[in-house]
Amino acid sequence: MSQLFQIHPDNPQQRLISQAVDIINKGGVIVYPTDSAYALGCRLGDKGAVDKIKRIRKLDDKHNFTLVCRDLSEIGTYAKVDNSIYRLLKAMTPGAYTFILNATTEVPRRLLHPKRRTIGLRIPQNNIALALMEALGEPIMSTSLILPGEELPLIDPYEIRDLLQHEVDLVIDGGYCGMEATSVINLVDDVPVIIRRGAGDVSDFE
Repeated sequence: MSQLFQIHPDNPQQRLISQAVDIINKGGVIVYPTDSAYALGCRLGDKGAVDKIKRIRKLDDKHNFTLVCRDLSEIGTYAKVDNSIYRLLKAMTPGAYTFILNATTEVPRRLLHPKRRTIGLRIPQNNIALALMEALGEPIMSTSLILPGEELPLIDPYEIRDLLQHEVDLVIDGGYCGMEATSVINLVDDVPVIIRRGAGDVSDFE
């Protein structure tokens, strides 16, 4: 049965953050808040945990996971970022955006788009998510918590735990954090392309 942690959205309790990171490091799948919706997350490259998330959401191998990062320097480790992209990311992060970028060799091959070496990355404006990554020391591999057959993410941590108590290892109650997935912007080519309109304002990309 999954655990449930109530973590303060403004001042996350370090003791609970450390316990959550310990669960991630042991191969656990967690539900955690972001600035757009609750997400499923696990350790980068943990095949067993990734397979569990795929089962929960009924995802195929073509689904792109997102690397949720704590800052721009971390994005630079996993994606190829030139000066113009860096300036754009600096202006738009943290925020409710996922950016598709060309991946570096730091990203495990099985996480990449099967035909293009691309990866989705984001920096959320959420203190709990940022505290988790700070303690973990690396990005969290994530996907929005949208169950099969649904269009919108789940928003109630207690309902989430009831539904997934035998599927995930931890649900973090970080309060209400929205019910809309991120806006997705493809920055692989010279001109930004809006892939999905979501919580982040995309007017600057139009």
